[in-house]
Amino acid sequence: MHKWIYRPIVEGITSRQAHADLPPGTVERELGKEGFFGPSTQMIHPRPPTGWTGWEGPLRPRAYDLTRIEANATTPWSATPLLRNAHLQLRWWRCAQSMDRLVRNADGDELLFVHSGSAELYCDYGHLSLEAGDYLVVPRGTLWRLECAAPLQVLLIEATGSSYRLPDKGLLGEQAIFDPALLDYPRINDAFKAQQHGVIAERSWAVDIKRRDVLSTVTYPYNPLDALGWHGSLMPVRINVRDLRPLMSHRYHLPPSAHTTFVADRFVVCTFVPRPFETDAGAIKVPFFHNNDDYDEVIFYHAGDFFSRDNIHPGMLTWHPCGFTHGPHPKALHNMLQPNKSGTDEYAVMIDTRDALDAAAEATAVEWSDYHRSWTAE
Repeated sequence: MHKWIYRPIVEGITSRQAHADLPPGTVERELGKEGFFGPSTQMIHPRPPTGWTGWEGPLRPRAYDLTRIEANATTPWSATPLLRNAHLQLRWWRCAQSMDRLVRNADGDELLFVHSGSAELYCDYGHLSLEAGDYLVVPRGTLWRLECAAPLQVLLIEATGSSYRLPDKGLLGEQAIFDPALLDYPRINDAFKAQQHGVIAERSWAVDIKRRDVLSTVTYPYNPLDALGWHGSLMPVRINVRDLRPLMSHRYHLPPSAHTTFVADRFVVCTFVPRPFETDAGAIKVPFFHNNDDYDEVIFYHAGDFFSRDNIHPGMLTWHPCGFTHGPHPKALHNMLQPNKSGTDEYAVMIDTRDALDAAAEATAVEWSDYHRSWTAE
């Protein structure tokens, strides 16, 4: 447990409540520890703290258009690398045909987010159907493959050396955001039993095992997905973003951490889904300006109208490294107190990492190099 130095101070012109009732003609900037989980201070400024006119050096906000990546891969181990650190690997997987081999990740749990397409998952535990908007958690060591029903685009989020867990929902209760009863799991059903017989079962199967990012291949003279049954509490689970019920406050703009879906060692995965805007007249209706003081922030844009960002379309990914202030773009800031519609219309996946990320060359090849200029006021 942290014992933070805690002594709230009010100095100069400010508001008594964070994210609400700002002095006229001002904007708010939050400085915080541990993302949004630690102590914080709200600064009041006469102008947006993103009003820079120049930027030099490698540290800057970055955006990548993943729809420009054309490479297809028949296994996740050939997926396009994007960002990584010692505790996380982020890859983009375009899979246009069914996998002809099995895979096993010995480096950590894998989280698949299906951006488009559909497929049938066959794994140690049975069969499960996947569609756009699905999260699929695959525990480390699970043997699996996909049969594509429609070409897939998948964001792969590896928890290197750790496991995915559900967030502590505290006073909200275990059913907040989503009831764990909504987590679907693979079944030993007719589809799974069918692949234990006939041509699929009789042919030899290669298993590509990834350990420390090096592949080893084990070959079986039969289909090793031959389980007859199982019982226990460790299994792949699936939930669709349409099943999430976001936390809302009509008088206070909640921080992104309120929308945490999964946690792993040294990073969290949050999900933004449609919700009503705050209705209190003094509450801000857009993300507040904030410093990245402890975390790198990554957002993948899945679907909808991304109300706080200009010139961002589905299939793009932004990365705001630790070290500078960011917040809504100028058009969104105009609607800080009076939005032009009743609620948000976006689905997005956010990953906050405690350790600095590095970009792969493949990501740099599809970067929007002038993204840092997009905060320039019109």
